[in-house]
Amino acid sequence: MSREYQICSRCVMDTSDKEIEFDSQGVCTYCRHYDKYFRGIYYLDDKLKEERLHQLVAKIKRDGRGKEYDCVIGLSGGVDSSYTAYVVKNLGLRPLAIHLDNGWNTELAVKNIENIVKKLGIDLFTYVIDWEEFKALQLAFLKASVVDLEMISDNAIFAAIYKIAKDKGTKYFLAGTNLATESVMPPSWFYSVKYDSLNIKAIYKRFGHGPKLRTYPILNFLEYLDFRYFNKFKFISMLNYVPYDKNKAKELLIDKLGWKDYGGKHGESRITRFYQEYILPVKF
Repeated sequence: MSREYQICSRCVMDTSDKEIEFDSQGVCTYCRHYDKYFRGIYYLDDKLKEERLHQLVAKIKRDGRGKEYDCVIGLSGGVDSSYTAYVVKNLGLRPLAIHLDNGWNTELAVKNIENIVKKLGIDLFTYVIDWEEFKALQLAFLKASVVDLEMISDNAIFAAIYKIAKDKGTKYFLAGTNLATESVMPPSWFYSVKYDSLNIKAIYKRFGHGPKLRTYPILNFLEYLDFRYFNKFKFISMLNYVPYDKNKAKELLIDKLGWKDYGGKHGESRITRFYQEYILPVKF
C-alpha cells in the first residue's frame, strides 16, 4: 500500500524505509530505538564509562593469560580501525591485527596499516582472498542486484577473524564499530545476517560463473551456531567505551602514527568508495 510521505521530526529518516513508523510527535522508530537501547551505552558519564572500560580490559587480560594474544582486532587502514588499534595497545592489551585483502586496497590504506603495526608494535596477519574468486562473487552479487554489495566483504572479514581468533585461542574481537559516528541501518535496506553462508552460496550458484570458493572465508553451520547462539566469541565495539571524536582521532593518528587521510567514509577501499559514491546513489 502507498503511504503519505513523512520524514522524522528529529533525524533524516523517512518513508523510503517501508517499515518505518512515527509516534505522535513525528519521531521515528530508529530515534526511539536509539534512546531506549543505545543512549545508556554511549552517553554514560565519563567516570562510569571509565570504570566499565577498566573492568572489560581486566577480564580480557585474565582470560588471555598464557596465550600469545589476548584479543584480535580488524585493521583496514581506515580511521575507526586505526584508532581502535591505538586505544587497545595503550590499554596494555596484546592484540593480533587481522587484515582482509580482497584485492581492492588503495596504496594509502596499505601504507597506513604498515605504519600502524610498526609504530605500535602489533603483529599483523593478512588473509588474502584469491582475486578470481572474489571478482566472480562480486559480479554475481551485482547481477543479482543485491543492494548490500559490501555484505560479501563484511562476511569475509568477520569469518576470517573468527577462524584466526579460534586458532589462536582468543575469544575477544575488539572492533572499531561505534555509536558516535555510525549506528544501525534499517533492516528493510539489507540482509542483517551477513555471515549466512547458505545465502551467499545460493546467490553465487544462481548468478555466478567462476571458480569454486576455495579461499573465500565462510562460517560452516556449526561455527554459525557457535557464534550466533552460544556466544563463545565476544564481539566488542571498543570505541563505545572511550570518548570518540573522529576529527580529533584523525589528528592523533596523523601526529603519532604517520597516518594519512583517504577522504570519505571507508575510502581506503576502491570498491567501497565506488559502491558508496556511485552504485548506491545512481542504481538505488
